[in-house]
Amino acid sequence: MAEDMKIPRHVAIILDGNGRWAKARHMPRNYGHAQGAKTVELICEEAYKMGIQYLTVYAFSTENWNRPKEEVDALMKLLRDYMKNCLKTAEKNRMCIRVLGDKSRLDEDIRNRIAELEEATKDNDGLRFQIAINYGGRDEIVRAAGKLARKAAAGEIAPDRISEDVLEGFLDTAGLPDPDLLIRTCGEQRISNFLLWQLAYTEFYFTPVPWPDFTKEELVKAVEAYNHRDRRYGGLKEE
Repeated sequence: MAEDMKIPRHVAIILDGNGRWAKARHMPRNYGHAQGAKTVELICEEAYKMGIQYLTVYAFSTENWNRPKEEVDALMKLLRDYMKNCLKTAEKNRMCIRVLGDKSRLDEDIRNRIAELEEATKDNDGLRFQIAINYGGRDEIVRAAGKLARKAAAGEIAPDRISEDVLEGFLDTAGLPDPDLLIRTCGEQRISNFLLWQLAYTEFYFTPVPWPDFTKEELVKAVEAYNHRDRRYGGLKEE
């Protein structure tokens, strides 16, 4: 990787292809999800070494509840195990972890583990790592609008004072910079209800590589492609 390459401050990733990767190997889909979780740990480490400050991954969407119960149960078990391992990884790598999404539908033990993980890592000064769990972009905006409406109804904010900045303060990502680069693996070219507000000016990178096969080299390719983009906002190239 060239030394003068510009590293995106915030990278978001849609982790796609775990099931297809497993099927191609005549293994159950859950095997693919388990391998995908290992890839997350690898890419967290490599992203931080490259100089990426924020990494946000789409782990479980609001629509994923529609998958077969056996697969959902296996994903929840994997999530529980991952939370345990994540605390150890965070301690080692000084990661600051934050979970995005509507946590109310998650089991109590998972909600408690999330709270413990966020509290234990909140002062860490390494990679800022966001995991989207039971997350949907439309759902996030609806929840934010509901909070804002309640504030307005209570007289705590005047309707004519509502701005983009005010609304952003009620999103799950409040206080985070918008992603510079979105990566989606396994060939699909859509954003699937992920970070709808935040991706307004984000560069997209699609790769046919399934998530379990995504490596440091693939991450470098994505950043190289990002460097070849002509970053413009409102018709003006970013300086």
